[in-house]
Amino acid sequence: MAGSHKRAVTSYDVAKAAGVSQSAVSRAFTEGAKISPTTKEKVRKVAAELGYRPSFIAQSLITRRSTLIGIVVPGLVNPFYAAILDELSHKLNVMGYRVLLFSMYRDDDTTPIMEEILRHRVEALVLVSSSLSSHFAQECQQMDLPVLLLNRKVDSQSVSSVTSDNLGGGAAIADFLLDIGHQQLAFIAGRDTSSTSFDREMGFRQRLEERGARPPLRDSGMWSIEEAMNATRRLMALPTPPDALFCANDMMAIAALNVAVGEMGMQAGRDISVVGFDDIAMSNWPLINLTTWVQPLAAMVESAIAVLKTQLENPQAAPVQHVLKGELVVRGSTRPQRC
Repeated sequence: MAGSHKRAVTSYDVAKAAGVSQSAVSRAFTEGAKISPTTKEKVRKVAAELGYRPSFIAQSLITRRSTLIGIVVPGLVNPFYAAILDELSHKLNVMGYRVLLFSMYRDDDTTPIMEEILRHRVEALVLVSSSLSSHFAQECQQMDLPVLLLNRKVDSQSVSSVTSDNLGGGAAIADFLLDIGHQQLAFIAGRDTSSTSFDREMGFRQRLEERGARPPLRDSGMWSIEEAMNATRRLMALPTPPDALFCANDMMAIAALNVAVGEMGMQAGRDISVVGFDDIAMSNWPLINLTTWVQPLAAMVESAIAVLKTQLENPQAAPVQHVLKGELVVRGSTRPQRC
């Protein structure tokens, strides 16, 4: 009949056709389940002939395991998040887990997302560059749900986190810009609620103060290309504009270059120096050639996987905070280093 739907093949249909029990069908599609090789082969052959595919949800109810890891990312506009997600998904896949992705849009409030996540049977939760309220941190602990912050941290020691050395990176960038002769530096921040932006700015400011340099000018790019371009325009319109810009991530640094070079006709590396943070692949493109702080992405993901393994095996394991070292890579967006 037109418009009718063909009934889906069930495990009962397979069991009946193969002459076995429904539980045998379930075991045939469950890794590590006790079933003879002959029966397993027979069931799978019949299932293929009938076009049967086991229900993931039904299997999770039987095994009491979803093998799902929830991952929250603040959108994928920034290629750094996409690269983390790609690496993290691959490592989790090797471990036998699948990713359930939740995307936020320029919003540090994870409450709506967390309400949705906790309705799913995820076995662990990874928040990439997103914060976690104390309320939900406590609720996750009560559920024995492992939680990990990646590229973000909170002041509380009750949640595990993996970050790069944002304070050290900010300080090293201050040293570098002073050493190549800059005098009026500026910082373009991300969101004020972001621990990564806060720490990068803190390290930058403290090192300038230690060396007796002027405090940096400041504006906010809100982790947005458009807002970072506006911030650059405001800074460059000051009576005494900066001669060097440190942006809290590479995307905002590229936005700053678009304004300084594309709109104002300046030459990066001569008229102005621009430094980013992350080392996304685009930063090494010849037309961009951005000096930036390299976040050790692969090492951060490896560390995150190690923490997750520990917490999945023992939900009561004590939270840990890992801070990994990065390095400055110097390219053409800054003045040449002095000999």
